[in-house]
Amino acid sequence: MSSFFSLIIGTVVGLTQFRIKRLFAYSTISHVGFILLALSISSIESIQAFIFYLLQYSISNLNAFIILIAIGFSLYYYTSENKEYKELLDKNNSPIQLISQLKGYFYINPILSLSLIITLFSFAGIPPLIGFFAKQMVLSAALDKGYLFLSLIAILTSVIGAVYYLNIIKEIYFYTPQYKINPLLKNLEFNGNFYNKQKKVVQTVKFKYKDLTINSIMSITISILTLIILLFIFINKEWLSMGTILVQILFNY
Repeated sequence: MSSFFSLIIGTVVGLTQFRIKRLFAYSTISHVGFILLALSISSIESIQAFIFYLLQYSISNLNAFIILIAIGFSLYYYTSENKEYKELLDKNNSPIQLISQLKGYFYINPILSLSLIITLFSFAGIPPLIGFFAKQMVLSAALDKGYLFLSLIAILTSVIGAVYYLNIIKEIYFYTPQYKINPLLKNLEFNGNFYNKQKKVVQTVKFKYKDLTINSIMSITISILTLIILLFIFINKEWLSMGTILVQILFNY
């Protein structure tokens, strides 16, 4: 029954959220319903599905939050007239808090937007992304054990839950951006120095706001996680084989 309530509460309450991080929190509750469903079944297939679901959701969730951090960084040199954001009492806690702040972001950074879209589609269980295979494994294990009602609820809540992911996608792609370049930065020139081991200036460079980019570590992390989510179908045998071996080692099947 715990999986039933997690699926229902996470999906229904998530539909009412306008803060993106709260939406992800209730989305997590819904995904926990799938995890609990896998745990409630005593079989090798269900334990394998549990481990794989936990692993893939951790990857997708990590990627989503890193992307949000990167989006917040990329918007520091923009100004916006978003009234909802301005009225927030805790608006200084994070640059990205509302779904409406992503409106038209595709026109600002298409690549980062595409990475977020791929991750959201994985959350929704769209094939051939990694999230689809995870949900398929859980539902397959549940149906094999006769959990028809819970499987039906899981499928319905997954379809309904896709609505709030599609809402984010709609905001990103189908609206014009509300952001404008901060006029103070348009003609502002920055100076930077390269130092040697003796802490002496080797070279001085000048750059403008357009030259500011996300750091390499964050870019590489997002790229790797997004490629894992997107290209899992080509490496699924290796991952699933490792999952099977891990289950056998842990539970002595």
